[in-house]
Amino acid sequence: MNNIRDLQPKALWNNFANLSAIPRPSKKEAKAIEFLKNFGENLNLETIVDEVGNVIIKKPAFKGMENRTPVVLQGHMDMVPQKNADVKHDFEKDGIQMYIDGDWVKAKGTTLGADNGMGVAAAMAILESIDIPHPRIEALFTVNEETGMTGARELKGGLLTGEILFNLDSEEDDELTIGCAGGIDLTTSGNYSEETAQNNLRGYKLSIKGLNGGHSGVQIHLGRGNANKLMNRILFTASEQYNLRISSIDGGGLRNAIPRESFATIAVPENNVKSFEAYIIDITNIFADEYKTTDSELEILLENTKTPKKVVEIDFQNRFLNAIYGCPNGIYRLSPDMDDLTQTSNNLARVILNDGEYSVQCLTRSAIETEKTDIAQSIKSTFALAGIEIKLSGGYPGWIPKPDAPIVKTMGDIYDKMFNEKAKVVAGHGGLECGIIGKNYPEMDMISFGPNITGPHSPDEKVQISSVQKFWKLLLEVLKEIK
Repeated sequence: MNNIRDLQPKALWNNFANLSAIPRPSKKEAKAIEFLKNFGENLNLETIVDEVGNVIIKKPAFKGMENRTPVVLQGHMDMVPQKNADVKHDFEKDGIQMYIDGDWVKAKGTTLGADNGMGVAAAMAILESIDIPHPRIEALFTVNEETGMTGARELKGGLLTGEILFNLDSEEDDELTIGCAGGIDLTTSGNYSEETAQNNLRGYKLSIKGLNGGHSGVQIHLGRGNANKLMNRILFTASEQYNLRISSIDGGGLRNAIPRESFATIAVPENNVKSFEAYIIDITNIFADEYKTTDSELEILLENTKTPKKVVEIDFQNRFLNAIYGCPNGIYRLSPDMDDLTQTSNNLARVILNDGEYSVQCLTRSAIETEKTDIAQSIKSTFALAGIEIKLSGGYPGWIPKPDAPIVKTMGDIYDKMFNEKAKVVAGHGGLECGIIGKNYPEMDMISFGPNITGPHSPDEKVQISSVQKFWKLLLEVLKEIK
């Protein structure tokens, strides 16, 4: 079988294929908004597009279920636009090219968009169904979840009347998520002075590639290599030992993706060339050993290039490298209350330095608001020592677990009965919109679940076909059993 549309359940996969043909990177969802608006209106269902672009589609209850508790099915329409460097793809114009690989659906060198296209497609399939029992449904499709949660943040109270919200944005099919971390963006940008490169310098392009990357919340605990930190480690040492000069750095991509690649244009004095090239061989072997378990495809490439005309002024170069070296990255603290749960972390997501301008971007997450503030202050202080100011923005709250909520027991019992095993009731480190939505809908009970999705926020993203079938069966049974 090679056609995505032939997979079961066909209603879900057909909607996923239709959605995947629509360009929908975060903050560029206009076509997806129009697509979902037309979808609801063509079904003659009440369809609302709010001020920020969230789409709400309301469907009456299945006959005989009018007195059941009304439900909100919620997912975000945007996707993370990440691709391999050698892949030609315009996320603002091109649909996702998908293919089947055994029990998995993947994309050709790009993110797949199963996060959260699977949840959106499932809700769409419920909305268009004529034979699926369900209470009154309100499908909420939010914008810009991945880079600021703008849709959830700007969602007004009073638009929804549902009493239970199913967030369809989880990525382990044996888990019921009832809480998550909050987050905050840290950004610095500014200008620096450049110097004319000396005549005795040899130019190089230094590349770090092949890291696994991934979701900076869901997979931060795996200890995968961060291309920005590894690049800085090389540049810092080579600057001290071989008088390396930097012309440009371009590392990482989105805040919520662990950086997979980093590129730098550099120059080294001719009399240090041999020792510098030997150092690159040594550090390549060191990194290969350190990351053989988490990032076995790690590559460090050193290529001769034309010597740059300009390099970073040496004082700023030293201060910048020191700040990046000192910036916390990865797990900051594990939860003392829940096994194997990351409580607080930071992702050094983006480092740009070129043509007299620089920018550094981080995403800090924590389930504890005070710890989120603490690590943010730690990062601010590190950069302040280098004379660089960090600004905080886009903060959003965590989702406080309610393990005694009736829907948690109901779903747990249904899962146990259907699959002869107990679901794991968990809180996650990745950001979900439930905490934000709950600010305007405090009485609404919420729970998150979904199919197995691996490698989200990276071109390795894939969704498991058999798990989608499991997720679908669970969703249908829960909608049928809600009282």
